[in-house]
Amino acid sequence: MGQYADSDEWADIVPIAQDDGGPNPLAAIAYTDEYSEAMSYLRSVMAKNEMSARAIELTEHVISMNPAHYTVWLYRANVLFSLHSDLNQELIWLNGISFKNLKNYQIWHHRQVVMNSISTLPPTELSFLARILAKDAKNYHVWSYRQWLVRHFSQWDSELPYVESLLRSDVRNNSAWNHRWFVVFGHFDAGNVPSDVNGKVGRMYDVDEEVVEREIEYTRNAISEAPQNQSPWNYLRGVLRRAGKGVGELKGFASQFADMEKEDEVRSSHALDFLADVYAEEQETERAGKALELLARRYDPIRRNYWNYKRELLGLARVGA
Repeated sequence: MGQYADSDEWADIVPIAQDDGGPNPLAAIAYTDEYSEAMSYLRSVMAKNEMSARAIELTEHVISMNPAHYTVWLYRANVLFSLHSDLNQELIWLNGISFKNLKNYQIWHHRQVVMNSISTLPPTELSFLARILAKDAKNYHVWSYRQWLVRHFSQWDSELPYVESLLRSDVRNNSAWNHRWFVVFGHFDAGNVPSDVNGKVGRMYDVDEEVVEREIEYTRNAISEAPQNQSPWNYLRGVLRRAGKGVGELKGFASQFADMEKEDEVRSSHALDFLADVYAEEQETERAGKALELLARRYDPIRRNYWNYKRELLGLARVGA
């Protein structure tokens, strides 16, 4: 027998067994007896659309064995809302299993579904997420959920210090750079439509000029700290483009890290890439080609084909191996 078959609490339930396609299935999954029994009782209560405390306990049991079972999560949410359960207690329960299943998408979707029914941001929520990201700094599901949380509860201003603390700890944290972009520019997006759908330079959104200058200065400092870190270079390009500025405005800054007259002293391949676009913007084709040649030949040969592609766009010959 089993845990549920021997329980008086579940005596009224007729379990529904897994249907693998007959008595001799071609490729039956070797479930454990514990999981098979729990699922057979879950199928039965779901078929009855039972909304009860014991149904919640049953979903907890199944999730402990298979936390990626999205149908169970959906049913659990429906039961919670039907019973007007304490959603803060649900978050506390989720905290424990989240640490055990860091990469599980269903957990974070369920958390968002629950949080969407809570009127105010729980005081421990952001610190909990910080603990998760301290263990797994590039967890896409957590970052996605955190961005939803910032937008949903309008945490734009209070979120920036957290991002800056992450970048102080690791200026190469590309996830933190991405989140900074979202925090700084995300709330400008609502109601604004790009004026140039082709992505060419031009004022795309109304963004406070002080914010733009602050972000440019912040990024310049980060690049000075680690010139070969691609994330702030990409961020810098994004800020300039979002503000409708050309890359040429920072030509002097980029030149500090890549003097093409002193090939042995180039400190950043990303600066070379930046300068190639600056010179192309200024229609100095030969200078742009020289920067791309240095990248293809010496400073980033693994992407030679890409640099040669950019040279061809300028009407220049490819660089050989």
